[in-house]
Amino acid sequence: MKHHIAIFVSGSGTNCENIIRYFANNPEIDVTLVVSNKADAYALVRAELLNVPTAIMPKSDFNNEQLLMPLLQKHHCDFIVLAGFLLMVPDFLLRSFNGRIVNIHPSLLPKYGGKGMWGHHVHEAVKAAGETETGITIHYVSEICDGGEIIAQFRTPLSPTDTPDDIAAKVHVLEQEHFPAVIEEVIRGL
Repeated sequence: MKHHIAIFVSGSGTNCENIIRYFANNPEIDVTLVVSNKADAYALVRAELLNVPTAIMPKSDFNNEQLLMPLLQKHHCDFIVLAGFLLMVPDFLLRSFNGRIVNIHPSLLPKYGGKGMWGHHVHEAVKAAGETETGITIHYVSEICDGGEIIAQFRTPLSPTDTPDDIAAKVHVLEQEHFPAVIEEVIRGL
């Protein structure tokens, strides 16, 4: 059975593009849709350049089961990846895709997770706390922000001279290296 991934995005889309490229020639797994809650998300441009259909769904539409579910069904989506997506996933989607929605977070959860902890906010908090390491967490999505079961974590050392931008760059390397492979592993285990 071929699996079809929908990627939900809100921003620039480097992880989105990396995932699309990773599965481009995979006979069993395909990215069939990219959904953004922001019309100006550069991830949409990246997806279109790679010939992946896109949709813009502002928060009110995204939370409407009668709009979102038919869109996912039209593209035969059976797995969802959050890649820099900043909205909470509605309950109807959690029920319909139970155990088939994953997210990436730019810290070692449970540290630096939860409401307001995304992107640069996380790296600034890691720096302010004087952490000697950080990393990424790939986890299942639940009704609790950044609270779903952890699938995998990858770490990188930090030096006292690292700025939040340096930390972001180190985390980005981990994201690019590990996120698609972990997605593949989870899907193959379905």
